[in-house]
Amino acid sequence: MELKKHWFALSRSAIPQILDWVNLRPEESERTWLMFAFYTTTSIGLRWAEDGTVALFLGKYGANSLPLIYIAGAAMSAVLGFFYSWMQKMLPLRVVIVVIAPCMVLPLLLLRAGLEVSDGIITIFLLKLWVDALYIVNDLNTSIAANQLFNIREIKRAYPLVSSGMLVADVISGFSLPLLLQAVGLHNVILVAGLVILLGTPILLYLTNNYQQAFRDQSRRYVEDTISTNRRLKGPLKHYVWQLFAFFALVQGIGLLIDFQYLSQLELKFNGHEIARFLGLFGGILGLCELATQWFVSSRVLERLGVFRTAAILPVSVACLLPLFMLGINLLPISQAQTLFWSLILVKFLDELLRYTFVTSSGPVLFQPIPDRLRSHVQTLSAAIAEASSTGIIGIIILATLRLSHSLPISKNAILVGETIFFACACVGLIWILRSRYVDLLVLSAERGQINNTNVDLRTLKYAVIEALQRPSSDNDKRSCIGFLSQIDPDRVGEVLAPLLSTLSSELQQQSLKLILVGGANPAYLSSVQALLDDRRSSPEVVALALRYLWLDNPVGDLQQLENYLHPEDNPVIRGTAAALLLRQGTPIHKLTATKTLQRMLTHQQEYERVCAVQALRQAVYLQTLRLNIRELLKDDSLGVRCAVLETIAATQLEEYYSALVKGLYYKSTRRTAIQSLVKLENEALPILLEVATDIYQPELVRMYSWQVIGHIGTIKAVDTLWEYLEKSSGSTRRNILRTLLKMPKEKAIEDVLDRCGDGFVENLIEQELASLGQIYAACIDLQPMSMNLESAEPVGQMLDLLQQALYDLQTDTIERLLLLLKLIYPVENIQAALSNLRSPNRSHLARGLEILDVTLKLRCKQVLLTILDQRSLQDKLNSLLELKLLSHQQLEPNARLRHLLNFPASLSNWCLACCFYYAQAARIGLKSTQILPSLRHPSSIVREAAIGYLILVSPRVVREILPQLQDDPHPLVTAQVERLMARLEMQRN
Repeated sequence: MELKKHWFALSRSAIPQILDWVNLRPEESERTWLMFAFYTTTSIGLRWAEDGTVALFLGKYGANSLPLIYIAGAAMSAVLGFFYSWMQKMLPLRVVIVVIAPCMVLPLLLLRAGLEVSDGIITIFLLKLWVDALYIVNDLNTSIAANQLFNIREIKRAYPLVSSGMLVADVISGFSLPLLLQAVGLHNVILVAGLVILLGTPILLYLTNNYQQAFRDQSRRYVEDTISTNRRLKGPLKHYVWQLFAFFALVQGIGLLIDFQYLSQLELKFNGHEIARFLGLFGGILGLCELATQWFVSSRVLERLGVFRTAAILPVSVACLLPLFMLGINLLPISQAQTLFWSLILVKFLDELLRYTFVTSSGPVLFQPIPDRLRSHVQTLSAAIAEASSTGIIGIIILATLRLSHSLPISKNAILVGETIFFACACVGLIWILRSRYVDLLVLSAERGQINNTNVDLRTLKYAVIEALQRPSSDNDKRSCIGFLSQIDPDRVGEVLAPLLSTLSSELQQQSLKLILVGGANPAYLSSVQALLDDRRSSPEVVALALRYLWLDNPVGDLQQLENYLHPEDNPVIRGTAAALLLRQGTPIHKLTATKTLQRMLTHQQEYERVCAVQALRQAVYLQTLRLNIRELLKDDSLGVRCAVLETIAATQLEEYYSALVKGLYYKSTRRTAIQSLVKLENEALPILLEVATDIYQPELVRMYSWQVIGHIGTIKAVDTLWEYLEKSSGSTRRNILRTLLKMPKEKAIEDVLDRCGDGFVENLIEQELASLGQIYAACIDLQPMSMNLESAEPVGQMLDLLQQALYDLQTDTIERLLLLLKLIYPVENIQAALSNLRSPNRSHLARGLEILDVTLKLRCKQVLLTILDQRSLQDKLNSLLELKLLSHQQLEPNARLRHLLNFPASLSNWCLACCFYYAQAARIGLKSTQILPSLRHPSSIVREAAIGYLILVSPRVVREILPQLQDDPHPLVTAQVERLMARLEMQRN
């Protein structure tokens, strides 16, 4: 009994290793092996039936009649495809998948019975036709079942194993067929084959019942009512489906052309029974090679090269190797007929090997971007339309070739070889087109894609805006039109708005005058603006703007008119504007009068007076003695005054008060104004912003806004500064810089810099983040509670749980930075679509997100990224990083791992660093002074508190020495802790 248990345990321990060999995950294994068993069983029967009917057909008709089979087979496949689609419409999918095999085998058995009645050519023709159709329906049924059972990532790993059932069948049926022929005869092989095919039905029945969630209960008639709900997918989906049909049609055409030439050569070399034996042995040898490729190579190639490069291997190989085989074999001392024979044997071997490994594995993946509710229907139509049409067309092409070859100096073999190469090249080109459609459809199906290909006729649009302003409409509509006009034609906005000023409301007049002022004074608009000044109905704000415009254009005008607006009874907005214009353009006496007016306004009790005065200062060239009021105005009780002062500092470039602008970032009430003011300063603001952004002792929120302001400035120097510090920074600082860069126009902030630095710059940053992630994974693995026997030490276990959670949060932060880095060099909508799917708890959505990244990324570390973002174990993720040699690693004891972690405090978050000290304190782990003392000066209070708590335990003497230095800590948490410790020490002395 013990031996049995030991053997069972040994076998169970070997299962993960076996799954790793075949690139499969434990949760996928049952579904995969059951589908493999089903496909193997049915394929054995089909292979026996095919080899038997081929031998009968070639004996009766000869190879030259095969094109008739192709043409008739096309019609038959189309009918069966529509029949399969009709069954899906009438019955639930789970029922269709199970009952289709018995429905298809019954005619096969009836035709076999017909051979007993009549051995005529019609029966054999129909038998060959029906076996070919059975192949198509069986492959379709298997593919649809697999697409329902596996998601887009699982199917890349699982379907190569499922489809290897055909290869196992090739081996079994190939080597057993000569024995079966000897035992039951050629006619009875077909009978045995039909019975074996039926054995696969119970397996499908079990799968559909055990995994009911994968198969919809409704028929497609119910589902079709919802097809039109997603209009965005309709156009791209239609194009993709037709291109997908064309791909499968070309692949089918390549196979048929090679198969016809191959069978033609067999007919010349062998008779009926010899053909069957050769086909059996050829299939057996080929099956062994295919099986090894499918089990150990195919899924890995599919994951590493991607679905499209994998699918392209077949047409590229045929196009390149077919002429090379013929040329190489032609150098041997054999006849031309022998050259063609062996060339076609090799090409047929290559075609079958790649078709039933790489193409078969990648085929179902190509249907994954299609919504679930439509996928099985599209796959059915693929067989009914694409492959059937291709079969018929190829049949016609071969017939035409055979006829034309009699009247042309070129042999039919040369023409057929040329046609095969042409189809292969066309297939490669189509794959290139399919690839872009594939990723676009994945993004659109994630509801994150944006389509913006509209070409705008600006001239026509401008006239349309003008007409909208002239028509009676609401102020909101006209405000939007004016804003839009300023965007599409800012240089000529005054030309449009000036004649319309008198017809606009007061608010719209203000908006228009501000835009006209931006463009500078233009004599052509003076009369329109003067009319507003003379109109008594004009609001004070409009009059003030009109004054500014008129005196900007006419600096030597009658200053007495401006002085008339300085009376106390005039509105403060008009009074302040007039005073500012006199300061700019007046005589010394005028300037003195204007200064006194503004001085009274700045010290006025009413807030509105002070705000208007400060706003007026922005227009003055020389503030003279008025700048002395700025310091007091920054402390004004009114938020409006303080904000106006910040705007004035930026407008007049008062360098001694630039620090006040940065101070405005600290408070929510003044932050927006401070940001706008700093942006106006452009490069002048960069030094003070960098000083705050790089100071770790400043609040994190203020540092974040400092980086954002640098991004809003957007000059070349500002962009270069962001990229320079992106390389130097880490953690939250790098995240803030990345977010800032991504909010800027991509061609300005990213593309120009990458043209200078190259994409390798960002890839190096990505690999830095991956290396940091590797250190986190190593810490999580080495600090696992199960390996540390913590049952008897509850406080230690609690602290370790806190540390593990902090490390998990650190992983999340690092992965977020990785995705932000990817957005720098790849389309943002693609990465965002992937991210939205990766965040979903649904495994199918996760798989879709990974597939979007798989198709989009072209990095050396792509597979590592996909492994990290997938639901893999920490050990698997760490192993993938080690394989890429992004870090060196050796397993450490928990104490050593914690000390190693503290050697890189900059890569840890504040909370994670604090948790390291909490755990070290609970577990009594000795740390170096170089790891402790810097944390006593850490900008985060939680870290300082944790470091002090650790020191109390391990070195009370040191604590006594440094406590007096910690009494003035800015955070109450730390000061309270220090006071408690000092009180405790005082009690101990007493």
